[in-house]
Amino acid sequence: MTAFAIETLQTELQNKNPRVILKKALESFDNIAISFSGAEDVVLIDMAVKIRKDIQVFSLDTGRLHPETYRFIEKVRKHYGIAIDVLTPDREQLDKLVKAKGLFSFYEDGHHECCGIRKVEPLKRKLAHLDAWITGQRKDQSLDTRQDIPEVQLDTAFSTPDHPLIKFNPLLNWTSAQVWDYIEAYGVPYNELHQRGYISIGCEPCTRPVLPNQHERAGRWWWEDAAKKECGLHAGNVKAE
Repeated sequence: MTAFAIETLQTELQNKNPRVILKKALESFDNIAISFSGAEDVVLIDMAVKIRKDIQVFSLDTGRLHPETYRFIEKVRKHYGIAIDVLTPDREQLDKLVKAKGLFSFYEDGHHECCGIRKVEPLKRKLAHLDAWITGQRKDQSLDTRQDIPEVQLDTAFSTPDHPLIKFNPLLNWTSAQVWDYIEAYGVPYNELHQRGYISIGCEPCTRPVLPNQHERAGRWWWEDAAKKECGLHAGNVKAE
C-alpha cells in the first residue's frame, strides 16, 4: 500500500465508528491480525468475529504475566472458539539478560531492555509475516504518547523498505467508559484483575492497582517518567526530544 493510499484510507476512516474501521481493515487485508492483551482488544475480537470468522489473533506471553492473565487468554480462546497464537521470547536472549542482570533489572535501569526481549522481539517476528495489524490503542490512554495517532497508519516502528506494515487503531476515539459499556452490554470476557483495581495490565512485576482518580497508566512502570510509558510495541508514538 502506497503512502497516498494510506492517506486516502485515513481520510475515509477518520472519526468513524470502530466497527466501520474494523470492517474496512478486514476487507482490505487478508493477512491481518488482532493484537490481544487487554479489555480493548477483546472488544475488537468480539466485533471482528461478527464480520469475519477466520480472524487471526495473537498474544504476547512474556513469561511474567499474572496467573489471572493466563486464565483470561484461555477464557477468550474458548468463548470465541478461536485460535490464539501465543508468542514467547527468544530463549537465548532472555537467558543472557537474566544471567547478567537478574530477574528485576528494570527497577534499576528502566523497562525498555526487558520489554525489548520479552515483548518487542517476539512481536517483530510475528509482524514480519503480516501485512497489517489491529490494535486497541486509545488516545486517552496517554496524553503524552497517544494523542496524535490516526485510525490507520504506516507502522514506522516495524515496517521495512521491502515490507510496509499497516496498523489500524479502531478504538482510537473511544473512552475507557465506552469500552466497559460495550463489555457489559455484550457479555465480553475480561481479566478478573480489573475487579481488584487494575486498569492497564501488563507484566506482574511492572503493574499495580491504581488509586481513585489516578490515570489508568499510573499503575504501569510507576517508578519511571510518566511521559514515556510505552513498552516498545508502539514505539512510533514516542516523540524524539
